[in-house]
Amino acid sequence: MMPFQAYTSYLSLKNHFTKEKYDYHKYAGKTRATIKAFYNRRDRYFFEKLSRQKDDKQVVEFFVSNFISCTDPQSLWIGDIIKNGESVYTDWQKRMQSLTYFFKEEVTKLFEENKFDDVLKVESNRHPILVKKYIQKEVSIETLVILDKILLYKRDYDKKLNDPVWQLISMRIDKYSSFLNLDIFKYRKILKEIILESK
Repeated sequence: MMPFQAYTSYLSLKNHFTKEKYDYHKYAGKTRATIKAFYNRRDRYFFEKLSRQKDDKQVVEFFVSNFISCTDPQSLWIGDIIKNGESVYTDWQKRMQSLTYFFKEEVTKLFEENKFDDVLKVESNRHPILVKKYIQKEVSIETLVILDKILLYKRDYDKKLNDPVWQLISMRIDKYSSFLNLDIFKYRKILKEIILESK
């Protein structure tokens, strides 16, 4: 990957995770960035270094992991990525390699402490337990995505929860799910076993 391509990957993935109408996959990562603008940037050495160290797929994963791990992708500054990006990427890679294990652990704890219906229930525009556990970092964004693919809870939440915190999480689930290659049948089986054991 050339340094300019690393830069356009950063821009297009930032757009993907912050703009509702922009889809990285649909637009094949295209942006309006120019080479001139790139060479005027003070931080271009970072993109040059990144393009030497990582292949095309790894550069995309690097930025996806950083945008998905921060509190607000809109305010994620390139300086933070330069400083902490590598450790965030390493943590994300570990999570991806053991995603089944992490899912099992998080969901087991979730349903040991709460009844299945209570976890998902929305009461008078208050966040359900599932969303609270995500905010408290007890449930990962990957688990939210997997559970939505199995249970389709997000559509219901989108109708019932009218607050900026949920809107941000909802958009994050939508935007991230296209980057996760999941065997939903396997996760459905795991979830079923956990729910039966917790009864």
